Amino acid sequence: MADIHHPAGQPARLSITQTIVDGIRVIAVAGALDADNISTLCKALRLGEESASALTVLDLGAVTFMDSSAINVLVAANRDATGAGGRLRMAALSEPVQRVVEIVGLDTVIPCYPTLAQALAT
Repeated sequence: MADIHHPAGQPARLSITQTIVDGIRVIAVAGALDADNISTLCKALRLGEESASALTVLDLGAVTFMDSSAINVLVAANRDATGAGGRLRMAALSEPVQRVVEIVGLDTVIPCYPTLAQALAT
């Protein structure tokens, strides 16, 4: 069973940066995604609003922990993106995030790519 605790018992501070690469919105997330800070991810994804880009790629390579609140936000973001004619992709998932994504089957809903470059190129 997957370890559901933060490394060393301490949550990592959440950091989110956004860039545009060849017209594609890239949101790089670092730290722990949990109920205490999930509103920051919601704001970055602009849930319920039209995206400025038809494609958004989430770079999750530096995410150390993800709980069910993050899964719910990603499902909602994917729903909003597809509803507006856009797409959402996840890239470079860290090992703990990859485990969670596979366990809940999120990788069957949102395409996942081993690297950011692959997510941008496809």
